[in-house]
Amino acid sequence: MSKPLITPPLGLQGHRGARGLFPENTLEGFRSVRALGVDAIELDVSMTADKVVVVSHDLSPNPDLTRDASGAWLSAPGPRLRDLTFADVSRYDVGRLRPGSRYAASFPDQRPADGARIPTLADVLCGIPDMRFTIELKSDPRDPDRNAPPAVLAEATLGVIDAAAAGARVVVESFDWRGPRHVRRIRPDIVLAWLTRPATERDAVLWWDGPSPADFGGSVPRAVAAEGGPIWAPEYTGLTPDLVAEAHELGLRVLAWTVNDPAAMRDLLGWGVDGLITDRPDLAPQLNSAENSPKATPV
Repeated sequence: MSKPLITPPLGLQGHRGARGLFPENTLEGFRSVRALGVDAIELDVSMTADKVVVVSHDLSPNPDLTRDASGAWLSAPGPRLRDLTFADVSRYDVGRLRPGSRYAASFPDQRPADGARIPTLADVLCGIPDMRFTIELKSDPRDPDRNAPPAVLAEATLGVIDAAAAGARVVVESFDWRGPRHVRRIRPDIVLAWLTRPATERDAVLWWDGPSPADFGGSVPRAVAAEGGPIWAPEYTGLTPDLVAEAHELGLRVLAWTVNDPAAMRDLLGWGVDGLITDRPDLAPQLNSAENSPKATPV
């Protein structure tokens, strides 16, 4: 009989590290947010032309946060990461938001770390060995050539996780459910989360590669439970107390994203969500109090 899969406490998770405070998806940002006492760090992965798994939300360098080797801001999105070698990618400086950009205006409290580079997933997992991570596989079924195929990216990511002996401290997730499905087939020991938002629910046949909420009486939690769970990761704006209760009745844990308003955080905690992903963990209510700290449970 196989050992029960243990879902770790989800708690407070820094989104892309904590992009409201530190440069997103950088080692510098991850180390800084770790000092704030977050329970986990959420990050995104892509793959380079030479098959290196790198930590980046954008599948092409974003001109709002990327400078070239000479220090000049990119004037437009750079080449796809999958068309660049890691040596090419490592020349970009992603330690500061572009002054005057809408992105910089959204995160005025972000402290720069000039010289920060796009890290490898291996450097992150090995460099911060006592931290838990939620790893989003970045693939887009609307534009399949922008990144490696979901199964290829999933297997490469698993290879890095295994090399770092990090399987017990990661959750793997994606909006493109083909990636988590592949992980489930080949590595049932890895904890999975199923990302949803209204746009992907409306176009679920594409994002979920077949099923839709209509197949489950309109219930997204039931669709996640049918995939084997154990974590549903919905955009928080669509959540209700009834949906949280339904998910829990189905044996799911609920990881809400991206919640930056303290009042919304308090509401979600009052509804019983199991974890919050936020750009501003410094504004969050304490999640490790006796009444809010979820316990690891077999599923």
